[in-house]
Amino acid sequence: MTQEITSLLEYAVLDPLAVAADVVKRAQEAEEQGVPAVCVAPHLLAALPETQLRVGSVCGFPHGTHHPLIKATEARFAVQNGAVEIALVPNLGAIASGDMNALLGEIVAVREAITEHIKLTVILETAAFATGQIQAAAETAARAGADFLQTSTGFHPAGGTTAQAVQQLKGVLPVKATGSADQAAECLAAGASRIVVL
Repeated sequence: MTQEITSLLEYAVLDPLAVAADVVKRAQEAEEQGVPAVCVAPHLLAALPETQLRVGSVCGFPHGTHHPLIKATEARFAVQNGAVEIALVPNLGAIASGDMNALLGEIVAVREAITEHIKLTVILETAAFATGQIQAAAETAARAGADFLQTSTGFHPAGGTTAQAVQQLKGVLPVKATGSADQAAECLAAGASRIVVL
């Protein structure tokens, strides 16, 4: 893997069985390999050693079923504990039913709960939705103040990232593609800005 590709990776520690030692290990791997960022579940942020890595966290992960106020609180907590980027799993039912007002409201709630310089990513389970649903959700996320769109949590049974999904989303906002390091070149060629490696 080239240094250019490595510089666009983000290592995630989001497995529900992950413990503090997993966070420490992944952060060390990132630093040794030249990967600039890690994404850690909120309750494990305190386990991160002092680092120059860009630290991200999540809210509403992985199903998006939390109440918007819970998501906003979770995002604020993560920022207070060192996160400079937040990835939100929105209400997937709102996307499925076409309720873009509900989607807009919860993204705005999270956006307003964190400071302006904190980057906000909205994770769309693109494998679970039709093209029109994805487009509507992506445009709503952009209107609500999102900075990035992400293709997948990596945990949804419908599947993960496809080049087609990356190509669609990149027309709205910069894209984070969830996948393996082996998929990085393909996703970047499709237009992804970053690759989230679980």
